[in-house]
Amino acid sequence: MPTITLEKYHGLGNDYLVLDPNRSHLQLQKRKIEMLCCRNFGVGADGLLYGPILEEGKISLRIFNPDGSEAEESGNGLRIFAKYLLDEGYVKPQEFTLHTLGGQVKIEFLDEEGNVIRVNMGKPAYAGNQMPLSGLEGEVVNAHLRFHGNDYNTTCLSIGNPNCVIMMEEITPQKAKALGPYVEGAAYFPNRINMQLCKVLDRKNLAIEIYERGAGYTLASGTGACAAAVAAERMGLVGRQVTVHMQGGSLSIEIGEDGSVYMTGPAEKIGTIALAEDFL
Repeated sequence: MPTITLEKYHGLGNDYLVLDPNRSHLQLQKRKIEMLCCRNFGVGADGLLYGPILEEGKISLRIFNPDGSEAEESGNGLRIFAKYLLDEGYVKPQEFTLHTLGGQVKIEFLDEEGNVIRVNMGKPAYAGNQMPLSGLEGEVVNAHLRFHGNDYNTTCLSIGNPNCVIMMEEITPQKAKALGPYVEGAAYFPNRINMQLCKVLDRKNLAIEIYERGAGYTLASGTGACAAAVAAERMGLVGRQVTVHMQGGSLSIEIGEDGSVYMTGPAEKIGTIALAEDFL
């Protein structure tokens, strides 16, 4: 049996496994992805990145949550995968386009080694049919939604994947872990949703705690940071350039004049893992 290898990277403590189909052949199945991402019986990760898929001059990526479900987008995952592509010689340290289930994104390396990466995440969408939303009319911006018996100041938007930003005066990991399951699985969100608890520190700084669908509580989220910055800017609480602080570190988010969202941050390699022959 040929050796199956995976590369492990992290972006601010949000760790992913990279499975390159050009180098390791493994049939993707929900149970296998769950086993690989399991921290007790597998390698352990917040998700799996499958690619590069090379066809017709395009570079494509598939993103999987640790429960085996497929995600449209992942901000940290995009930076990690860009770093992997540079490390392995698939791309040069210049701007390139990557295709995902959530659409295409432009990625730029800000240094030769690819340690700092800027991603054009595109324009956010507030239309309910793009998330989708159920039982809610029009845009949900600075609205009151009820979760687990309480009303919360909520903004919902898609930044390639669906996000629910809840503004709070005080946020903690414990609050995110307690409320997250109720928001992720709420009837408003038939496809589930990612949640960010957001606190405004000042006009240029936000703090968030994150609970991601299919993953649970996470130390950092690129799309979550973008969603929080966009929601806070839409409400007039911050400007167009914001630093979003998370348990794993910080990301710089910029909202362009045309509404495009740019995320800048690091990605680091942890190592290479060779799976035992009988593991799967």
